[in-house]
Formats: sequence, structure tokens, C-alpha cells
Amino acid sequence: MYIKLTPDDPRPQYQQVIDEIKALIARGDLPEGTILPSVRQVAADLGVNLNTIAAAYRALQDEGLLDVRHGRGAVVRSRTTATHNEGQLRTPLRTALTQLVLAGMPRAEIMRLVSDELAGLFKRVKS
Repeated sequence: MYIKLTPDDPRPQYQQVIDEIKALIARGDLPEGTILPSVRQVAADLGVNLNTIAAAYRALQDEGLLDVRHGRGAVVRSRTTATHNEGQLRTPLRTALTQLVLAGMPRAEIMRLVSDELAGLFKRVKS
């Protein structure tokens, strides 16, 4: 499992881990049933506190993306079992789009960025 943390990223480290794992699941790099490395292993690999990774795994479990069992590890659940409603999904999308607009990015460039990101996410996902 390849996760990269960016020191100058304003998001907390645990949120970066959450977002990276979500992207790996969305792209199909971590299919259902994949056993994730232990909290201890990921923390050592990234050079962060164990609690950072444990919090990320718990949050992903709360979202229905992981099944975490103490002493047995974390297993990727089906993407379709994660529960979200459209309102919950629109809020972070609107926030990201607002930041791009406030940064002065033209509409066409925003659309290109969104399209590129979607293409990357769906590249490995089976139809």
C-alpha cells in the first residue's frame, strides 16, 4: 500500500492517510477483501505516531470502507457498502470548487482538473 504524506499540506496527517486510502480504494488499487498493513507497520513506514494511523483506520471503519478487528487487522469492504447521502458528498465538493473559484481559476480549467481527477479514479475501476 503506497501512501504519501505531504508536510506542507494543511490537512492533519490522519486526514491525509484517510484521503490516500480512500483514493486507493476508489481507483481499485485496494479491492474488497484486501488486508491492510498493521497500524504499527504503516506508522513506522510513514514515520508517524501509531495513534495517527489508528484514528484514520477507525474513521474509515466508521464510513464503512474498512472492517477493523483488534488483533486481526483491517480489511477493505466493498465500496458499495459505504453509506453517504448526496448532501454529505456535496459539501466537500462545493468547498473544493469554491477554493478553486476564489483562487481565480477559470471555469474551463476547473472542469479540466475535475475531469482529470475523475479519469484517474475510474482508470482501474471495472465497469
